[in-house]
Amino acid sequence: MNQPGGFTPLGEREQWQGQVVSLSVADIRAPDGTTYQREIIRHPGAAVIVPLEGREAIMVRQYRPAVNRHLLEIPAGKLDSPDEPPERTARRELEEEIGKQAGHLELLAVFHNSPGFCDEITHCYLATDLTDTDRQPHSIEERHMAIERVRLDDVGALVASGELADAKSIVGLLLARERLG
Repeated sequence: MNQPGGFTPLGEREQWQGQVVSLSVADIRAPDGTTYQREIIRHPGAAVIVPLEGREAIMVRQYRPAVNRHLLEIPAGKLDSPDEPPERTARRELEEEIGKQAGHLELLAVFHNSPGFCDEITHCYLATDLTDTDRQPHSIEERHMAIERVRLDDVGALVASGELADAKSIVGLLLARERLG
């Protein structure tokens, strides 16, 4: 299939399959006829949620092995399968990570996280009208995460200081702040 700009995927070979992602090598023809290869991470997609009570977001601080540090993040999780409705993922992750149910869930944006090497698509939701439910952590990181509250008015300063360094959280919080005005 010829793509805009004259780039044509010629084929793809899966090299490795993990529990969450797979690695493929794609062959591509450029507009000038040159063929080349790119490694691509395949991901089922994710949902991220900005749970708000007033103008405070409920966030989690959890350990991330890839960067070997604890990060302040909005609740998030991968779709259990590529055809799982992202809203279902969002509702599940709210319960698992912070013990909340949303009376109202609004889609703020859909975005690519790192399109230079990964096909992951993230669905970002604003969750309001929150009620308490049992927290249901599943992973080892979830069992050891801390729940924190962040005022939307403090997001800029947290980003500038490096305290808030997670891209999906920055995007979600800024979109929520803009949505609320």
